[in-house]
Amino acid sequence: MSHSVEAKAQYNFNKLQKRLRRLTGQAVMDFNMIEEGDRIMVCLSGGKDSYTLLDTLQHLQRVAPIKFDLFAVNLDQKQPSFPEHVLPEYLDKLGIEYKIVEEDTYSIVTDIIPEGKTTCSLCSRLRRGILYRTAKEMGATKIALGHHRDDMIETLFLNMFYGGKLKSMPAKLMSDNGEHMVIRPLAYCKETDIEKYADRMAFPIIPCNLCGSQENLQRKHTKAMLAEWNKQHPGRIESIFTAMQNVVPSHLADNALFNFKDLQTGGDVIDGGDIALDKPDIPKQPALEQEQENNVVTINLS
Repeated sequence: MSHSVEAKAQYNFNKLQKRLRRLTGQAVMDFNMIEEGDRIMVCLSGGKDSYTLLDTLQHLQRVAPIKFDLFAVNLDQKQPSFPEHVLPEYLDKLGIEYKIVEEDTYSIVTDIIPEGKTTCSLCSRLRRGILYRTAKEMGATKIALGHHRDDMIETLFLNMFYGGKLKSMPAKLMSDNGEHMVIRPLAYCKETDIEKYADRMAFPIIPCNLCGSQENLQRKHTKAMLAEWNKQHPGRIESIFTAMQNVVPSHLADNALFNFKDLQTGGDVIDGGDIALDKPDIPKQPALEQEQENNVVTINLS
């Protein structure tokens, strides 16, 4: 590689790293994900997302004006051919506190789920329960997961198409047992950025297909749909995510979210009022990512 090509590659990597760190810091601030004295359990699967999550949170830990602790947890579910040595070796090099939890959920799932059927749902429930238990045992105040912006958008459409709900994956929410706070610091980060970063960092990726189960078909179709939209209509994905952050309850149809029944004339006009007789004010082009960035307060995490 020539010097100029290498210099350009390093420049692009530095931009990528700064972008991921800035967006992570912004999400942490916007949702108050991390507080003074927190002990955060980072769930490390061995995939690109969780490696990037841990790396970015370690940087944030070094530069943040507050003090918090991190420790990594991996659940070894005894899947066939799982490379048990990879994560301990990687985490030992980092010098970070970690725990490998060994639970043979693979045998449980394969005993219950008929061959050829998707095992992901039961596997996820078992994994979630074990991680909640581990968080309690280890004294964690927060559980950090590696889901990113694209995961949240995909979940939004999956719930609309198949669940009949306008619901997505939250950046921060209490766990379903009410005992833990779950955070997703990569909520503003694009999957393509994470892929490039993981590749450049040469994280020791563990493949996610060890159990032999296939990715959920509905999610696969939704991901393909969004990828096609992004290809044909640049900026549409950014616009969708911006919309998730700009909900207008009075212009939807959930009367549990907005009190339509008691609405009367004579008061203040709500959210611009109804302009049904006018042409809808819809821009010809979707909101671009740069426009979104200009509307947020940034912090220096580099």
